Amino acid sequence: MRRSWQVIRQQGPSKVQFWFIALVLGIASGYAAVAFMLSIQWLQAHLYGTDDPRQLHSFARTMPWFRVLILPAIGGLIVGWLLTRFTPDGRVRGPAEVIQASAMKEGRVERRAGLASIAASLITLSAGGSSGREGPVVHMVGMIAGWVSNRLNADGVTGRDLLGCAVAAGVAASFNAPLAGALFALEVVLRHFAVHAFAPITIAAVSGAVISRIHFGDRTEFALPQEGALAFYLELPAFLLLGIVAALVAVALMRSVFVAEDMATRWQARFRLPPMLRPAVAGLMLGAMAIVFPHIIGVGYETTSAALSGNLLLKDAIVFAVVKVAATSITMGGRMGGGIFSPALMVGALTGLAFGGMATAVFPNVSGSETLYALAGMGAVAGAVLGAPISTTLIVFELTGDWQTGLAVMTAVSVASALSGRLVARSFFLTQLERRNVHLADGPQRYLLAMFKVSAVMKAPEHAKAPATDRVRRALNDGLFVSPSDTLETAMPLFETSGSDFLVVARVDGKAETPDIVGVVLHVDALRAFNRALAATAKEEHS
Repeated sequence: MRRSWQVIRQQGPSKVQFWFIALVLGIASGYAAVAFMLSIQWLQAHLYGTDDPRQLHSFARTMPWFRVLILPAIGGLIVGWLLTRFTPDGRVRGPAEVIQASAMKEGRVERRAGLASIAASLITLSAGGSSGREGPVVHMVGMIAGWVSNRLNADGVTGRDLLGCAVAAGVAASFNAPLAGALFALEVVLRHFAVHAFAPITIAAVSGAVISRIHFGDRTEFALPQEGALAFYLELPAFLLLGIVAALVAVALMRSVFVAEDMATRWQARFRLPPMLRPAVAGLMLGAMAIVFPHIIGVGYETTSAALSGNLLLKDAIVFAVVKVAATSITMGGRMGGGIFSPALMVGALTGLAFGGMATAVFPNVSGSETLYALAGMGAVAGAVLGAPISTTLIVFELTGDWQTGLAVMTAVSVASALSGRLVARSFFLTQLERRNVHLADGPQRYLLAMFKVSAVMKAPEHAKAPATDRVRRALNDGLFVSPSDTLETAMPLFETSGSDFLVVARVDGKAETPDIVGVVLHVDALRAFNRALAATAKEEHS
């Protein structure tokens, strides 16, 4: 066994060994997801009197108003302390960081800030924050995969595959959706459908779903009262229109979160609010909203179920959707923790129900049930937010157990994803990264440049292929230089605009009159490094 372990660490696991590792990783990730859900239920039971998320807002309605007001604020205060103490920037980690780790960090996810984020999300979801549980689960299982990768001394390809296995198992366990879990890992995290990764990721997703079913049974999150009736050819244009509406709603949800985050940052600086108090203020605002609209508390499964069952009035569906968008924006803009998938499901179901109520009223003879529109709207908004139409469609099917309305759901989801992807950087997570100057939405030809530091490809000034000293001095005087800490993302545009075949690598010291020349980077060396990285990426995606 010791010899086998050494061989795996030195040469990497074989295909069969990797499948076994995927199975073990899937089981571990499944148990991690189950433990997170059980922890939310336990803490929620002590705070709100029920451990069932489907009855949370009903119990909150019967509580004294001051308790509904103060619980999210206290939770926010604890979250603020955790994030201030254990993260460098006070931000909650989630799927965006996992996607970045897959693309740029060989599948390794940061641990210290990740553990604090998991604790913060647990408290947020239990204390009444208006967010989802899938984001923390994805980051949590990503840390498990990173630990395994470090133990195996895994290379980038193996590390990314392990990360995909863990995410697939975590999502499958969270939603009892093995098909969607596997495709979510491929579509959202790895962002390719390489054949070599499909088998281990599927094994991990199945094992995670089995762990979930052992503890919670073979249940669906939402129960539909009846199968939707669809007059296929006559009613399909309505679902195309629903897809357009859902795309606009999804974009409004995403941009509301970003606007709330920017506004909170400005107000925090203007009023000199300590970072620790930012989540507490957000919690207090949520508590004030929950006194009137307890539907915003938690993941919103009770309201989502009511929408899918058609047990809400048109006016209520519209109002609850608007309030949920505001509550989610406050939660995430206030840096309280949690994910955005569950809120997207709730907003989508409410949007679909409202659209269906109007459609069936205008065209009663050719329209199906309102619940069918709610189901399609749920998938369309969620798919647009995640930028994952395939896995979201499957998640909707597996969450509801209704496979008879596939054409309507697929139509709405595809239209919504296509339109919203033109209005934001493809998805909520990729837009988050884009706002941090991490350019993954445009593909590897863009973000690979940021992975190579100039110092890694430069040559010393005395190298045989380096330009003559006088040319180096002239280039320096002309401003054709970069810092050793810069990446090719900075160097390549300078090559293009200047037409020079080299750039000077210089260390700028504010006290020195002239920069200190460290070396030179040749255009051909930069292109060679970039081409090798592109070739390696293409090989992985098509293997």
